[in-house]
Amino acid sequence: MNRLVVIFGLGGFAQSLTSRVLDPLVPMVAGEFGVTVDVVALIATAYALPYALIQPVLGPFGDAFGKRRIILGCMLSVIVALVACALAPTLEMLFVARVASGLAAGGVFPLTLALLSDAVGMERRQVALSRFLAFAILGQVAGGAMAPLVEPLVGWRGVLWVSAAVTTVGLGVLIAGGPVQETRSVGRFDLAAVLQRYRMILRSPVARLCYGAVAVEGVLIFGLFPFLADVLLDRGHGGPAEAGTAIGLFGAGGLVYAATAGWLLGSIGPQRMLWGGAVLAAIGLAVAGLAPSAAVLIAAFLLQGFGFFMVHNSIQTRVTEVAPASRGSAVALHAFFFFVGHSLGPPFYLAAIGGLGATGAMLVGSAGMIWLAAALRGMPLPPGNKT
Repeated sequence: MNRLVVIFGLGGFAQSLTSRVLDPLVPMVAGEFGVTVDVVALIATAYALPYALIQPVLGPFGDAFGKRRIILGCMLSVIVALVACALAPTLEMLFVARVASGLAAGGVFPLTLALLSDAVGMERRQVALSRFLAFAILGQVAGGAMAPLVEPLVGWRGVLWVSAAVTTVGLGVLIAGGPVQETRSVGRFDLAAVLQRYRMILRSPVARLCYGAVAVEGVLIFGLFPFLADVLLDRGHGGPAEAGTAIGLFGAGGLVYAATAGWLLGSIGPQRMLWGGAVLAAIGLAVAGLAPSAAVLIAAFLLQGFGFFMVHNSIQTRVTEVAPASRGSAVALHAFFFFVGHSLGPPFYLAAIGGLGATGAMLVGSAGMIWLAAALRGMPLPPGNKT
């Protein structure tokens, strides 16, 4: 289990690093192209929406032709797309290349979750997925912290070149790791069977609750990230460096969760982890909204990250048992709804900040997470997970 976690974790690390690396650099990109921050902030949507929309295709392709094969092909495509982003001569070309990055990355993280779940039994799966998640979180931490530190030396384009190099290393490790046990692939893509499979999955009340919950998470938690630097500038609390630190500490909160997941499962149980994480994330959002200084806001993001990854990993584990024979499709739908939320998040916060101010917008997000916690309290445990 640990060997698989390390091999696939390095791929997850690389993909997560590339997903958020531009968020702290939005003001720099806007300055180079002579546009407002609001316009460039939509780069997050340009990545997240294609990432979401490709999931219903790539999940069944993984079930049909083998998850590992699709993962490797997508990793190679991510590298090509990152190079295109670094070379983009206009803002329009940057958006196009970022769309391509999202399409390519869509086959890495979700199918890796499904592949790891194929190989690890339910009794150890949440711990295994939390450890894999730790690598992905480290990627977020590295992306958020590295970008504003490296940008003064090599520019925002150089940051993208560094991301491409890291992804190349991750691909090499996945290739060297060799094949692993996975649910038998059928060897062909049958659209009618795929649509029937999705109908079957979506008839499950647990599946619908899981997918709706991760969409809400995507909007309320990640939609704020592209605006952090601008909010801090407006408050006189710093700028891109502080925003990068906050995003990095959000990821660090996830690392704290990954390190304590086994203990938490044994002490409070998976049910309390599920809704309790949403409550902690809500508290973190509220504190960030009311923060009198950058230090308090940054600390609030540590708590927010801990709570988010607690609830998100709990939902992930439940999703892997929604349809065990079609795990790639079930997990792909999970990623689809999560990144639909990601893509809707920036427009949501853009409107909320414009109407209510940054503080009001974050308090609305906090209230939404409390509502989510209440909705998750009745979710049943998956078979084999009675801890």
